[in-house]
Amino acid sequence: MSRSRNSQPDNFYEIFSDMALLMLAAFIFLFALILINAQLQGSGKAEETLQEVEDLKQQLAQANRENLELQREINSLASVDAQQQLKNAEALMASKGVQEQTDKVLLSASMATGSGRKDFDMFIKGLQDIPGKDLHLLIDGTGSMHGVTTFLVPVLRLIAIRSGKHLSAVSWYADHKVGTNTGSMAEMFDHLMAEAPFVGADETIGHAFRHIVAENPVPGAYLLIGDEPPTDEIRYHGIPAPVFTLPLGTSDSNTKYAFQKLADDTGGKMLELKFQ
Repeated sequence: MSRSRNSQPDNFYEIFSDMALLMLAAFIFLFALILINAQLQGSGKAEETLQEVEDLKQQLAQANRENLELQREINSLASVDAQQQLKNAEALMASKGVQEQTDKVLLSASMATGSGRKDFDMFIKGLQDIPGKDLHLLIDGTGSMHGVTTFLVPVLRLIAIRSGKHLSAVSWYADHKVGTNTGSMAEMFDHLMAEAPFVGADETIGHAFRHIVAENPVPGAYLLIGDEPPTDEIRYHGIPAPVFTLPLGTSDSNTKYAFQKLADDTGGKMLELKFQ
């Protein structure tokens, strides 16, 4: 029993001693930290360290900016590539669409296959000889052309497109009357079908050219389309641009001769295209 009472004071003193040692160690540790910090501040290393940290921050910011710029360039290139691919696809689709429309028009004119298609391909080659940038179409509007009105406009559209020229005007002639329209291709052909009579018997080509030359700008070339020879006098030297002529259908020798002479005397060329 006496041993138990004697052990309690010993335990109390041991605990107090341990706590004192811990406090001393903490004091020494704090004192050491104070000295180290003072030495760093005195030697300028702390400022150097802060400067190094600031430099690293700036380098990191610059790297981030360069990375963002690179990403923008990559995105831009990807966008351009995608746009080019889209344009190529649209061009391909447009090309297929034009070819399909060409086949339909030629089919309606009985020229989709055989000799008819060959004649059309040769005709297209002849269009490449048309000089200048502008083309003025001159269409026979008499009764002899009434039979081709069902497919005339689609064929004229093909001629305008495949010539590679700007269609500046479309005119018709019949019985000393002339009508001329300008504007978009659709507007000009709409007016042609609405205004041209497709009746009458006088192919007054000479009168038509005199009127057109006096009232309209001079194009790169004229393209005359009809199926009968002129019934009046043509003043060839009064026509200021080459005339390319296209006798339609089974035109007789008189029509071909007249159209060939008009082309030769104005520096143009006679093209041939037969509708079966």
